[in-house]
Parts: sequence; C-alpha cells; structure tokens
Amino acid sequence: MSWPTALLRTAIAAFFAAAIAFAPAQAQQVVTITTTTTTWIEVDDGDFGAADFDDDIFADDAEVAGMADAMPARRFAPAPALVQPAGALARFGPFAVVDGRTARMAGDVDGATPRQFAQMMAAFPRLQRLEMVDCPGSLDEEANLILARAIRRAGLETHVPGGGSVRSGAVELWLAGVRRSAAADAEFGVHSWADEYGREARDYPESDPVHAEYLSLYREMGMDDAKARAFYAMTNATPFDEVRYLTRDDMARFVALN
Repeated sequence: MSWPTALLRTAIAAFFAAAIAFAPAQAQQVVTITTTTTTWIEVDDGDFGAADFDDDIFADDAEVAGMADAMPARRFAPAPALVQPAGALARFGPFAVVDGRTARMAGDVDGATPRQFAQMMAAFPRLQRLEMVDCPGSLDEEANLILARAIRRAGLETHVPGGGSVRSGAVELWLAGVRRSAAADAEFGVHSWADEYGREARDYPESDPVHAEYLSLYREMGMDDAKARAFYAMTNATPFDEVRYLTRDDMARFVALN
C-alpha cells in the first residue's frame, strides 16, 4: 500500500462518514481469520514496531481470497434467542430492533452495513442501546471504520450480554459506544489486520499512514495516546490467521466500562 493509496482510503472514509445514509455499498478485501489461541501477551505502553509483533507467516493472495466464509471462531455458541430475538420489530442486515430503545447485532460487517445502520437509525431515531451478541468481524475494513464512527455519532451505548462475543473488527464497534458494558462471561477476540495482498500491520513501516487510521479511531473512542498505541500493538501481536481472546477485565485496561 503506497502513500497515495493510504491517503485515498482515508479520504474515502471521511466522505462516507459525512454522507453515510447515501453511501453505496463498497466491495473491499476480505479480512477474516480461521484458527484460535487463548494466549495473552503483555505489551508496554509505547510505540509499536517490529519488535512488538510475533513472527509468523501471513496469508497469501489465494488464502485471503478463499476465506470469505471463514470468520473468526468463537469458543461457545450464544443462546439462539439472543441471536434471533423473537418478535423483532424490524431487521436491517445484521441488526434486529428489539424495541424502540434497543437493537441487537449478530453477524459480520460488509459494504452495505453502514447504510443499513443509517436506515435503522432513521426508522428508529430513539434507539439508545446496541447489544452485540455474536459479531465475527468485518468483510470490509473501510465500512467497519465508517460504522464505528456512525455508532459514536448516534450516541448509542454498546453492550455484550451474557454469552455474547465480539471478535476482530467488531471489537472496534463495541469501543465506539458512548457507554460500554459487558457481562462477566463476554468474550472479545482480537488479531492483526491484513490487506488484500496478505500483508499484516507488522509488514508496514511505523510511519505508514495506515497505522494512523486506527490510532486516530481509538483516540476518538476515548483512549489516550499511550493506551491507543498499547491496544493497537497488542492486537497486531496476534497474527491475522489466529485470534487472542480477552475478557471484560482485559478490555477495562484500555477503556472505561459502565
């Protein structure tokens, strides 16, 4: 990814964030993982660099192209009633409106999801709470960043209920809540991002603007600079094709929980 490409990606994200209700669906690279680990690595609050990341082989083009249906695995399944709430008032992609104040999310993010979210908020403007039940992550990183900022602008609180799970890019959606909460048994799964060529965060120099996109998002969501860098380094220490599970208390090291 070159400087012009990274700047173009940032400009596109800014444009769609300003006009989300009218944004066309975007077809971007698949960003998924297939295997898991439960190892926790402590990282210092400081700059990220090659020394912060584990060595591993990243996915090649063929592997990335073949993983459209292989979203991050979870350790246990949620109750069916959580994923498919009975009597939902309406559905918008992965979102189900439970009542006038609460929506539930189950499923991954693709290029259409920001527009579906905008449609939901237009139809139910009094929504206050987004419950994230089983959220594997994103098939479209640009859309995921747009959606995270849209959740914050809408003033929604985010909650992972008992038995709930958010992984990969969905963790950024949970971070976007103006208030965040999680049940004691909620699980959070993180790992490095990868581009369409199979290159991971550790393969880009520290000065590359692509890193600033994520660090900027974390600061917008309330992390100070040191915690934003520590969180980013921690997530990217786990290779793209693995996942590291964190608990509610682990997440509380980086952001306030309510």
